[in-house]
Amino acid sequence: MLGVKPYIAFKGNCEEAINFYKDRLGAEVLYISRYGESPLAGKGPDDKIMHCSFKVGDSVVMACDNVFEENPTVVGNNITLAIGTNDITQAETAFAQMSEGGNVVMPMQETFWAQRFGMLTDKFGINWMFNVDKPQADHKNAAV
Repeated sequence: MLGVKPYIAFKGNCEEAINFYKDRLGAEVLYISRYGESPLAGKGPDDKIMHCSFKVGDSVVMACDNVFEENPTVVGNNITLAIGTNDITQAETAFAQMSEGGNVVMPMQETFWAQRFGMLTDKFGINWMFNVDKPQADHKNAAV
């Protein structure tokens, strides 16, 4: 495993939050992409943030604007722990084990940014993302 990072989903005000954290905490933006720059262009507000990462001190936090009505952002469900690995088998095994007694939100599958990606809520109500990036030649900015 490459580690666990917090992932915050905002209700459309991710950019405002990032600017707030930059001003108040000295956050440094490491990466930012918008829905309009992705294969999801035109399926929602293209100017909203699809994924970003920023650094506060020694910690990296990831964030996005949740624009999907079928899984609305509500305070309390808007922070997820994201696990990144470069091993598909390891990710699939951990995903299966963590989903026992919980709820699979998105089964492990290939996406345009990842060899495998899946989301679940564990039996304790904690949200998790599992990500195996595509090789750097296909995707130059790691999601997790």
